[in-house]
Amino acid sequence: MPPCFVWPNVSDMNDGANRDATKRSARERLQLEREKQKARDKRRRTLVVSAAVVGVLGLAAVVGLIAANAGKGGSSAKGGPLVAPSGATGKDALAIQTGKGEAPSTLTVWEDFRCPACKAFETNYRDTIHELEAKGLLKVEYHLVTLIDGNMGGSGSLKSANAAACAQDAGKFAPYHDVLFDNQPEETDDAYGKNAKLLELAGKVDGLDTPAFRTCVEDGTHDSWVNKSQDAFRTGKFRGTPTVLLDGKDIFGDQANPLTPQKLKETVEAAGKSGPGAAKASPSASGSPSAKGSASPSASAQGSGKASSGRSATPSASSAGASAAPSARSAGRSSSGAPGSADASGEHAGMPMGH
Repeated sequence: MPPCFVWPNVSDMNDGANRDATKRSARERLQLEREKQKARDKRRRTLVVSAAVVGVLGLAAVVGLIAANAGKGGSSAKGGPLVAPSGATGKDALAIQTGKGEAPSTLTVWEDFRCPACKAFETNYRDTIHELEAKGLLKVEYHLVTLIDGNMGGSGSLKSANAAACAQDAGKFAPYHDVLFDNQPEETDDAYGKNAKLLELAGKVDGLDTPAFRTCVEDGTHDSWVNKSQDAFRTGKFRGTPTVLLDGKDIFGDQANPLTPQKLKETVEAAGKSGPGAAKASPSASGSPSAKGSASPSASAQGSGKASSGRSATPSASSAGASAAPSARSAGRSSSGAPGSADASGEHAGMPMGH
């Protein structure tokens, strides 16, 4: 018999081919997945390296900026180089002095040109202070702060203080200081935040409205100095403005013995008679044309006319010894900004603490 031919099992062949194809497909998929994973790892490494580079560069920039600012020494973080006005005195040159430097008594006054209670203090005590300065018995160190700007917003405290410092550069701080208080706007009116208003008031002081003064005001030359004075006020933990110290002692702190202009005069005159190097009143002392110490007329409380280069000596009822009663506008905020009476502690009965 012829041999029988056996046909291969087609089904088995197909199964084998399918298994081979499945194996190849699995290997290909595995290889493809590996390649994708490598690509993802590469991208991840690239991102990590890039982020690290950016971080290092950013840190370097910050360190460089800090080093640059530290290297300046005389600059303020609150804007521009720190430029003290001419003749500034005291710690860190943060005070503007009026009166004779050799005067035996020193009155330290922290004021804000927007502060109503500061105006009340000036209205009641100014003539007495001017008289004692003219006699050579008292010098005053003014520290200008920006408390109202912080409590109520605006920039009038800062800009008026800068303008006063510019007036000091011109040797006319005292009369311009008085003009600013005489023409003080309502506390809620930030009129002193406009340089045009400050320049307009400079016209009330003989010889002050000059190109140099205008440039100083418009450029904010002493802004950083004023900000540093405000920082010192905050560091000193004073409760409000005005803060007034006589030879370092808070003269508004004794509620049982409230201060009056007459008491201030008697205290300073007594110190002048008994203290070492006591100054004696003389015609030359009261008649000096000094920008800081003379007793020539100043602008009136209504702001009419021009102030001379000397201190105001306009008579007022307060100089006769009347207690410095608060005006209707003198109540305000303490240094913390809390509304209510001028001095929440109940002290300073002689004169309200306004802000």
